[in-house]
This record gives sequence, structure tokens and C-alpha cells, in this order.
Amino acid sequence: MILGEKITQLRKQQDWSQEDLAAQLGISRQSVSKWESGASIPDLDKIVSMSRLFQVSTDYLLKEEMETEALPALPPKEEAETLRSVSLEEATAFLDLTQKTAAKIASGVACCILSPTALILLGGLSEFGAGNRLSEDAAASAGMTILLLLVAVGVAILVSNGMRLEKYDYMEKEPFALQHGVAKIVEKRKEQFAATYRKCITVGVTLCIVGAVPLLLFGTDNEAVATIVCVPVLLLFVTVGVFLFVWAGAINGSFEKTLQTGDHTPEKKELNRRRSFFAGAYWCIILAIYIGISLYVENWHRSWIIWPVAGVLFAAFYSLLAAFMGRRR
Repeated sequence: MILGEKITQLRKQQDWSQEDLAAQLGISRQSVSKWESGASIPDLDKIVSMSRLFQVSTDYLLKEEMETEALPALPPKEEAETLRSVSLEEATAFLDLTQKTAAKIASGVACCILSPTALILLGGLSEFGAGNRLSEDAAASAGMTILLLLVAVGVAILVSNGMRLEKYDYMEKEPFALQHGVAKIVEKRKEQFAATYRKCITVGVTLCIVGAVPLLLFGTDNEAVATIVCVPVLLLFVTVGVFLFVWAGAINGSFEKTLQTGDHTPEKKELNRRRSFFAGAYWCIILAIYIGISLYVENWHRSWIIWPVAGVLFAAFYSLLAAFMGRRR
């Protein structure tokens, strides 16, 4: 019995359609169809994934001389655990809860991004706008208070809503199997949200670009205008853009987690888990650096440059980390 015939037989034994198997492997239905017809051969990582899904050895899948009656015994629990089965009710509950918490999580991120705005604005006013009416010490104290309050509110929102989703952590960290018919329903919901997702990403990118225009046009030759007007406007536009990114990304990500596609295939889950610590640690360090440098040089309205630089470095470091961990696997 050839590989394609074995895949067909094992799939039917599980009462799965080609779409069901494709969703669990993070591939297209056409790929499964080609495997079963013998038009193409799965990559090794997909063969390993199917051996886990069907609970057979890779030898059985690859060796034509091993027939159905020679099916190997199920591997011991310590070598291969049975995949968790996710029902339609469980998948729907996860998607609905993610949709409810997405806006709140996006608001928490927005609070963190907006947090230095008051500090930058008040620092500029103390030097350029309000004269003796607002001392630099008073501006720094008020700005730091607002910054810490916004960060505290943002973190509280993120933690509380993250705890609500905690029981579904396995969808991001562990491979699982969807029950029959679940994949089709989730794919339909994802298609219905696709237009909204594209609009949010487009508008978010546009806002981030447009927000920098006042700084480029009016802030390069006028430090007062840059500090008091342009930088706060930039942060405001970026905040709205990131809110759209996070809100739409959380909802779209819930579909990908459920279908185990995109960055949530079984092969990528371990990689994502290993690098997930990086973002939180990085931004905590950047905030500490920003506060430390600003207190040392006592020039709050100029030290804001740390944030856009940190954003660019974050993208570079995160990509390098992903590539490094990917090679080590």
C-alpha cells in the first residue's frame, strides 16, 4: 500500500474530510488531495505531524511493505500523547471570548503607547510655552505621574483580560485536533471577518505614516513645535493605528489558532512559546532606559526619540531571534 492510500485510509478511519486534515496540518485541501492521488509527496515534517495525528509510526507511512494489518501499536504515552480534541462548542466559546476581549486588550496597549505623551508635552511647555508658570520639576513630576498611571492601567487591562483567556492557552502552545466539521465553520467566520481585518491593517498603517508628516514638515526646524505639537500628534496617530492592529490581529489570530494555520501551526507553536518572553522584557527595559536617561539629562522633551528608535530595533531583534531559533530547531 502506497503512502497516498494509507493517508486516505487513516483519514477516513477518523471520519475526517480532506479539509479537516488540511486544517490540522496547516495546509490547503488541494495539498491533501495531491498526496492521496500520488501527485505529490508530503514533506518530512508533515509526515511526522500525520504520524502523531493518526497515532502510527512514520515507518508505517513511508514503507510500502507495511500493510494495514501490520499497523504498529499505539506509542507509549511518554513518547506521543493523544491529541486533545476540540469540539465546536469549545472553539466557538474561544472565538467569542477573544472577540469580547480584543478591544480591551487593544486599549491596554494603547495606554502604554500614550503614556509618555503627557511627559513630553509638559516638558515642552515648561521650556517653550508656559514660561515661569510651569517649572521643569513640576512638569517632570506631573508627566511621570501620568505616565506611571497610564502604564499601570494598561498593564491591569492586559493582565485581567489575559487571565480570562488563560484556559485556552493550549490553543497557542499545544497541537490539538478539531472535531469533524469544526474547521469549516471557523473558516467561514474567518472569511466573514477578512474584509474588516484588511481595512483595519490598511487604516492602521496609513495613520502611522500620516502621523509622522507634521513632524517632518514643521518640527525639523522648530523644536518648540516639534515637542509641544508634532510628537504628541505622532503618538496619538500611532496609538490609534496600533489599536486597530491589535484589535483586528487578536480576532484574526483566534481563527488561525483554532485552525492551526499561519504562525500557529504545530511546528511553529514551540518556536513562538520560546520567544514570547522577548517582547515583554524588551519594552520593560526600554521604559527603564527612557526614565533613567530622562532623569539624568533632565531633558524630557528630547529623550522621546528613544521610542521610535526602540520600535525599529524591536522589529530587527525580533526577526533575528526568530531566524536564530528557527535554525536551532
